[in-house]
Amino acid sequence: MKCPYCSHSETQVMETRISEDGDFIRRRRQCGSCEKRFTTYERPEVNFPVVVKKDGRRIDYDPAKLRGSFALALRKRPVSTEQVGSAIDRIEEKLLNLGLREVPSARIGELVMRELKKIDKVAYVRFASVYRSFEDIDEFKTLVDEVRR
Repeated sequence: MKCPYCSHSETQVMETRISEDGDFIRRRRQCGSCEKRFTTYERPEVNFPVVVKKDGRRIDYDPAKLRGSFALALRKRPVSTEQVGSAIDRIEEKLLNLGLREVPSARIGELVMRELKKIDKVAYVRFASVYRSFEDIDEFKTLVDEVRR
């Protein structure tokens, strides 16, 4: 590991800790040359499937877009960041378990709606109304009636 201060290539691991949830390893290192200390994090590299948009374009999976969709739907709703994080984790786990190289964006949208329906009905209706791009009020009414049941 190269020192971020002096670029010396020899560093020594002083301390290693595994995160509480076991998702990463934190290492405190010390440079053999300038003796400054710094922290590194070791995480597993995960390859998500490529997202196929409605128009056929292919883009890399972007967790920030997923988080943004949740934030928009849940704006001013009483839902904790832990609930949102757990929902996103479940979606990402499902995407990885599909074992596909490509996944349609519509599939991701359906997974988001399923998670939103579990954690907040209003956010679910908000997201679904935009995602399904309703043409008239009857489609919206049908969705609200479905949520009420």
